[in-house]
Amino acid sequence: MQKISLEAQAREQLERAAATSSGRSATTVYGGHEHTLRQSVLALTAGTSLAEHENPGEATLVVLRGRVRLTSGDTTSEGGSGDLIVIPSARHSLQAIEDAAVLLTIVKHG
Repeated sequence: MQKISLEAQAREQLERAAATSSGRSATTVYGGHEHTLRQSVLALTAGTSLAEHENPGEATLVVLRGRVRLTSGDTTSEGGSGDLIVIPSARHSLQAIEDAAVLLTIVKHG
């Protein structure tokens, strides 16, 4: 059995993001390319974004810290600490409204 502190991961990734020129940092906390399920903690400094990209499967975001905006086409959803956002099965982008850390969960399509 493995136990991971998401609070500690969020803090660590936010520190790393602040130290990079891209303003982003991420680490996989469970799964990976060889698994169907993958969970990663991503951190973005305020104003930083992940450009529009495809959704590789079913996916959700849990906002661990800060505030984010998910945009897909003409639809936008904002979330703050503790919010769960279901990521649409379409191209989408993510922007940090303020320094933010999220838990991204993806189940890849077979």
